[in-house]
Amino acid sequence: MFEELKKSIDKGLDYAFMTTDKLAKAAKEMAKENNLTKEEAKKLLDLLVKKSEETRKTLEDNFQDLVKTTMKKMNIPTKEEIQKLEDRIKKLEGTKKAPTAKAKPKIIKKV
Repeated sequence: MFEELKKSIDKGLDYAFMTTDKLAKAAKEMAKENNLTKEEAKKLLDLLVKKSEETRKTLEDNFQDLVKTTMKKMNIPTKEEIQKLEDRIKKLEGTKKAPTAKAKPKIIKKV
């Protein structure tokens, strides 16, 4: 029982990463094995494509969250934080006054 469940899970993960063409072939094979009608096979393909896209999106979101969390823990600044600092530096450099030339003190000689 456990092995069958494990195989089902593995197969589901495989479907999540298949291209549409590979999913179509897999749906065709499953339809043939289970004597599905053309309409049922089409519904099966649509379901596989939809679930594959949802799974990829979920995995991508989870991976992005993991990367953000890891970067935060490692104290690595994000691209946005770096851009804010660069903008701030440019602003500060723009408001900095140009140095004025100081007049040399006059030396008065006593005669």
